[in-house]
Amino acid sequence: MDETWTYQFDRELKSASMQWRKPSSSPTKKAKVTQSSGKVMLSCFWDCDGIIMTDYMEKGKTVTGEYYSGLLKRLRSELARRRRGKLRSGVLLLHDNAPAHRARQTVETAERCGFEILPHPPYSPD
Repeated sequence: MDETWTYQFDRELKSASMQWRKPSSSPTKKAKVTQSSGKVMLSCFWDCDGIIMTDYMEKGKTVTGEYYSGLLKRLRSELARRRRGKLRSGVLLLHDNAPAHRARQTVETAERCGFEILPHPPYSPD
């Protein structure tokens, strides 16, 4: 599991910007790329087979024990849907020592979901 700040862009699809024109006319000028809507927190859960689940937190919210516990519950259902058999063999969860990751509610939810939380060194760059 990892979290990072990322910019959110409202991307215009190529099909949305297409226009009919005569072959002899000059191509239409494309407007400048719009500025991002702002930074959002991206939480990404993955395993050796690839990405399992991503979550973009709503702007203005913070990661709390309650929010992170909800992510762990969603992760369990995504694992059951995408990686059949992984829940039976055991899930090892590695996250940093952020307060939301160490909260009592988070630890209890991880235990109820059957996840084993791996210890993380206190001053590791990861």
